[in-house]
Amino acid sequence: MTWELIIVLALLGFAIASFLWERISTDFTAFLVFTVLAVMSTVSQSPNLPNISELLTVFSNPAPLAIAALFIVSAALEKSGVLDNLGTLLEGMAKLSYLKVMLLVILSVAGISAFINNTPIVVIFVPVVLSLSRKMKIPPSKMLIPLSYASMLGGMCTLMGTSTNILASSLLKAEGLPGFSMFELAKVGVPLLIAGTIYMVTTGWRLLPDRETLTSMLSEEERREYITTAFIGKNSPIAGKTLSESGILKGHSIRVLEIIRSDVAVMGEIKQTPLREGDRLVLACRPSGFALARSLEGFSLDIENKFGVETIAAHEGSIVEGVVGPRSKLIGTTIGDINFRQRYRMIPLAIHRGGINMRSKFENTRLEFGDTLLLMGTDQAREELRKDNDILLLDRAATPSRTYRKQIPIVLITLVVMVATVSLGIMPIEASAIGACAIIFLSGLMSPKEGYASVDWSLLILIYGMLALGMSMEVSGASQMLAVGLTKLVNGATSIGIPEEVVPYLMLAAVYGCTTLATEFLSNNATVVLMVPIALGMGSILGVDPRAFVVSAAVAASASFSTPIGYQTNTYVYGVGNYRFSDFARIGIPLNLLCFAVSVVLIPLFWPF
Repeated sequence: MTWELIIVLALLGFAIASFLWERISTDFTAFLVFTVLAVMSTVSQSPNLPNISELLTVFSNPAPLAIAALFIVSAALEKSGVLDNLGTLLEGMAKLSYLKVMLLVILSVAGISAFINNTPIVVIFVPVVLSLSRKMKIPPSKMLIPLSYASMLGGMCTLMGTSTNILASSLLKAEGLPGFSMFELAKVGVPLLIAGTIYMVTTGWRLLPDRETLTSMLSEEERREYITTAFIGKNSPIAGKTLSESGILKGHSIRVLEIIRSDVAVMGEIKQTPLREGDRLVLACRPSGFALARSLEGFSLDIENKFGVETIAAHEGSIVEGVVGPRSKLIGTTIGDINFRQRYRMIPLAIHRGGINMRSKFENTRLEFGDTLLLMGTDQAREELRKDNDILLLDRAATPSRTYRKQIPIVLITLVVMVATVSLGIMPIEASAIGACAIIFLSGLMSPKEGYASVDWSLLILIYGMLALGMSMEVSGASQMLAVGLTKLVNGATSIGIPEEVVPYLMLAAVYGCTTLATEFLSNNATVVLMVPIALGMGSILGVDPRAFVVSAAVAASASFSTPIGYQTNTYVYGVGNYRFSDFARIGIPLNLLCFAVSVVLIPLFWPF
């Protein structure tokens, strides 16, 4: 074993451990891996490592460019109101039975996910499903996991349905083999969608939990908090004291939204800010809090009558749930860091993450994608927050777009032409997707700046870093070594009388099993980049066409049903539905086994060895 091989395997181990540890982001992990490989290649000049020029060729791989372009196309469909209209149609089905509505949701979302990035689809349809659940008087937890699973099953059906398919296709082309055609994977993807749908509407729905949301966990009094203002008068005994020292925060019946001083909100940690004469406090009070407020000396709730200054009329505050979005600027920050109350004029009441509801002492918790926040504030503050993409409110579906309805035909025609040119082999998906972006920009629906902002750049960094690691695994011989090791493991079956002609089928099952297990805990894109070279190596070792192994890796990389951390859509609904980790395992493991069985049977039929 060479030192180069040891370093590459060590980097592979570091990447896997970092993905599981989750202390640093996946894209930063990939960036560190790329950095180490670049330095080692430059310093050592070893033939068993790719040189710096070869490493930089990963940036010429067309797959990330195609993925970025498809992000923009998806954002255009979202902005035009196409997805909103579909959601509104579904929302009108509330009079149907639960199973019929679930079937409609699964088929609709799966059909759209075959052509659009599935994360924005789930983000848009979550409020629709929540609205349906309220109208049908069923817990949202009975609908949200099927929504996520439908987006994954639909993405398996086409080349552009998921980034893993595009990556696997590009890795095939890099080896001089034909990439996937637009609907090639539908041969196995559509049967998997049918099998998954049958499972969910016959058996899976019985395993779905009955979970209450954050809002429903509040007591009746907590749901009736009111927004009002208090005035610190002249010679007030609490002037010079902090909120903590003043007694205003006794118990939990009063919350201070902000301190207004000279018509400007005071920034910083307001609990430690000394109060001054003339300050106005924007308060959120439960009914019992008004009695406490009136019993305290030094400030008055009757400021309009007594002091003749402008007031905010006392009225019931809105309590709403919101989720930290996939490209939110809040990820990695704390509520205290960003002065949440002053920034959004909303009070965070609780955070839900990983099956845990944090009702107190959560201000120093770093926010993550998928965190569900329980927020309270005025109606005006809620509507202002609704315009922000950092926190996606769940009280109702987004208002359908009116400004860009004239561009809907342009977007739909562009999508159809893009799919047709790729399907007919006229253009590769990279060129077709970029052309679609150009048309969208020219139509005025979206500016280039808006388009670039819709791209998940951290995903692209992850892909480039993993492509560099995959290249290093091939050059150093690590991929071949892992393929040989897995082959020897499976070949051991021949010693107990299993015919040699069955070995490729066992190898196919081994590739699928290893990939689906890895993708439950790692990034699906990282998994497919690491497993496809191993799959290609197996074909070489066995002397058979490796395409079936690559298809197996691509399909398995999208089959992440058993954990909430393997796929972004699972992570998103995890907090919203108040699920537990075990909920995904109970429902997802049978679906994983079902997909495994269907894939292992069908893949050799359509892609013979």
